[in-house]
Amino acid sequence: MEAVQSPLSNVQVELLKVFSRNVSDEDVLEIRRLLTRYFAEKAIQEANKVWDEKGWTAEDAERMLHEHMRTPYQPPTSTNKH
Repeated sequence: MEAVQSPLSNVQVELLKVFSRNVSDEDVLEIRRLLTRYFAEKAIQEANKVWDEKGWTAEDAERMLHEHMRTPYQPPTSTNKH
């Protein structure tokens, strides 16, 4: 038997189960803050991991702050000429 694909992610389904009742606007705001903090901490941990793997120093950080690292914009070339 084939499983039905849900349009919701696994975390959305779990949050719906947990919050199947109404909560105050203050609680909604606090939950948002908690989730934001959680994902920010995960991003920081991953950035620290990459930092350590690359062996970067404070001098590298200072250089990167002032370095232009974006690729220059290249307009698409037209292959259809009128």
